[in-house]
Amino acid sequence: MGAVSGPAGTGELKRHLGVFDAVVIGLGSMIGAGIFAALAPAAGAAGSGLLLGLALAAVVAYCNATSSARLAARYPASGGTYVYGRERLGEFWGYLAGWAFVVGKTASCAAMALTVGSYVWPGQAHAVAVAAVVALTAVNYAGVQKSAWLTRAIVAVVLAVLAAVVVAAVTSGDADTARLGIGDDATFGGVLQAAGLLFFAFAGYARIATLGEEVRDPARTIPRAIPIALGIALAVYAAVAVSVLVVLGPQRLADATAPLSDAVRASGADWLAPVVRVGAAVAALGSLLALILGVSRTTLAMARDRHLPHALAAVHPKFQVPHRAELVVGAVVAVLAATTDVRGAIGFSSFGVLAYYAVANASAWTLAPDEGRPARTIPVVGLAGCLVLAFALPASSVMGGAAVLAIGAAAYGVRRAVTARKA
Repeated sequence: MGAVSGPAGTGELKRHLGVFDAVVIGLGSMIGAGIFAALAPAAGAAGSGLLLGLALAAVVAYCNATSSARLAARYPASGGTYVYGRERLGEFWGYLAGWAFVVGKTASCAAMALTVGSYVWPGQAHAVAVAAVVALTAVNYAGVQKSAWLTRAIVAVVLAVLAAVVVAAVTSGDADTARLGIGDDATFGGVLQAAGLLFFAFAGYARIATLGEEVRDPARTIPRAIPIALGIALAVYAAVAVSVLVVLGPQRLADATAPLSDAVRASGADWLAPVVRVGAAVAALGSLLALILGVSRTTLAMARDRHLPHALAAVHPKFQVPHRAELVVGAVVAVLAATTDVRGAIGFSSFGVLAYYAVANASAWTLAPDEGRPARTIPVVGLAGCLVLAFALPASSVMGGAAVLAIGAAAYGVRRAVTARKA
C-alpha cells in the first residue's frame, strides 16, 4: 500500500516542518499542563510507587511512539492512527480510532483552556478560556509555521520554569532522598492507575504523526522526531517528579492542589510560586495549541472519507491549512470552555487516547519487514499495555470512554446501513 493523500478537489497540505519544528510541536504537547496537574492524582493512586507508574507509562509510550513513527513514515498523511487503522486493519478500526481521538481530545482542549483561565484570572476562568481558544485558533488558521514558531517560545518558557523548580527543590534544606523509597502503600493496581493517568501527559507525540502531511521528508523526519521528543519529555518528567517527591513526599504530593507551587514553597523559594503559575498557564496554552492542531487534522482526514461532513475537508488556498475543520473545532471547544468544567476529563481522555494507540499498535503488527516493521515485541507490549492501562483507570473514566466508543460504533453502523440502502 502506498502513501495516502486527500481526494482530488479537497486540496493537500504544504510540507513546511523539519525535524526541529516537529520535535518542538511534540514537546509543546507533552511538556504542557499535565506536569503541573497530573502528578498529584497519580501520587494519590500509586503513593510511593509514583515513579514506578511514571516508568510504566514511559514504556507504553515508547512502544506506541515507535509503532506510530513507523506507520507515519509509511503513510505521511494527516489523520495519524485514523489513516493507519483504515489502511492496515480496515475502515471500521480506522474510524473508531479517529472517533476516540476527536471526541477525547476535544474534551482535553476545553480542559486545557480552562486551566489557562484558572491560572490567569480564576474569577473569570471561563471568559479567559474562550479568549485563549479564539486566539490560538486564529494562530493555527494563519498557518502551521506560525504555530510552530509560537510553540518554540512556549516550550522555552516552560522548560525554564521547570528547571527553576527542579533546582529550587533539590537544593533545598528540606529535600530528603528517603522520600523516594517505595513503601507498603504502593499497590499493583495503584501503580497501573497512576501509569494510565500519567500517560495522558506523554501522548503529545501523536501530534507529530497527525501532522504527517505537513512534514518535509516524512519517511526520515517523523521516525527521528518522535523518539527525540519523547526522550526529552521523559527526562523532564522524571526530573520534576523526583524533585517534587524529595521535598513533599508521596502523601503531601497526593494532597496538593498545585504540586509544583507547593514544592517551591516547601523549598523556601516563595518568590518562585508566581513564576510557576505563569509557567502553568503558558504550558496549558502550548498544550491547547497543539491539541487544536491535532484534532483539526484528524477531522480533516475523517471528512475526506465522509465519516464527518465533507465540507470540513477543505484546505485554505493561501494558508494551506484545513481552515473549516479548525474553525469548527475551535467553535466547539469555545462552547465547552464557556459552559462546562471539564478539568476532570483527564481520565476520560486517557481512555480514548489509549484506545487510539491500541489500534496503532495492532496496525504496526501488520507491517512487513520491507515496510519498516518494528521488532515484534514493540507492538505486542504496546497493545497489551494500552488495554491494561485503559481498564485500570477510574471506573467512571472507563464507563464514559466505553460509552463514547459504543456510540461511535453505532453511528458507523447506521451510516453503513443507510449507504447500503442507497446503493
